[in-house]
Amino acid sequence: MSTAIPTDSSQASLAASSVEALKRNVRSVVSVPDAVLDPILVALLAGGHALIEGIPGTGKTLLSRALARSLDCDFKRIQFTNDLMPSDIVGSSVWRAHEQCFEFVPGPLFANIVLADEVNRTSSRTLSCLLEAMEEGYVSIDGVPVSLGQPFAILATRNPIEFHGTFPIPEAALDRFLVRVELGYPDAGDERALYAGKTAAAGLADLEPVLSLEQLIALIGSVHDVQVGAPVSDYAYRVVDATRRHDTVLLGVSPRAAISWIQGARALALLDGRSYVVPDDLKTLALPILAHRIFLRGGGSANALVEEVVAATPVEL
Repeated sequence: MSTAIPTDSSQASLAASSVEALKRNVRSVVSVPDAVLDPILVALLAGGHALIEGIPGTGKTLLSRALARSLDCDFKRIQFTNDLMPSDIVGSSVWRAHEQCFEFVPGPLFANIVLADEVNRTSSRTLSCLLEAMEEGYVSIDGVPVSLGQPFAILATRNPIEFHGTFPIPEAALDRFLVRVELGYPDAGDERALYAGKTAAAGLADLEPVLSLEQLIALIGSVHDVQVGAPVSDYAYRVVDATRRHDTVLLGVSPRAAISWIQGARALALLDGRSYVVPDDLKTLALPILAHRIFLRGGGSANALVEEVVAATPVEL
């Protein structure tokens, strides 16, 4: 049972007052726009995972490390490769001769925030192991379920322009990510400031946590208390239904994806200091939560379609 303070009082105030400080903390070491940072924070609060796309050198790893330090979380990084095995990420049992027994040595998956770097480079077997962890929050060790960190979030990266040695991410795998965001080049002013500022290592070393791990866990528990009214849920259904009926769509938004959209909107409302969801919360998160779950008949990105459907669907109060 959650011991979180009711959402309409101090928890909402804590979220609203902390989010700007958290953003300043992260941006002191890496340039990242609200369109990228806000959905990632939503994923963390909603108990979900994030897929970050972008070319190398734009700060995906630095962003993940800065978030972990700002939230006082354990952080591990996994570099995915073609020959990576499930035991490389989960851990393995090691024989201790002096004790005449096997001892389980946890792998890098046992952390609060795990950076799955270039997740599209690994085999289907290892990816399946990662998906189990993302979906269930535990892994199986010798047939016994073992819980992972609390909280537990995967921040996966994918380079969208490199194809050598990569594998396509299946539809079911993409659905496990609550949000997908694209991290591009910083704007000119921010990039010039990076050239003249501290090194990334020095900037990370100077970061102090903005939220304690206990406060973060309490906020995650409070997301479920955020209210969703009938007009908001009706609007969500009409948008979802429109994606399924669109002529260019092969696979529209599923009920599970719609529930994820609502849960993300709850987290965004909490970050905004509110105890209730408004339609604008859903509109803000439509692209990062829905677009990667929609598959078009001719292939390609569904971003434009999501924008079209959201704009064409009125809010009925």
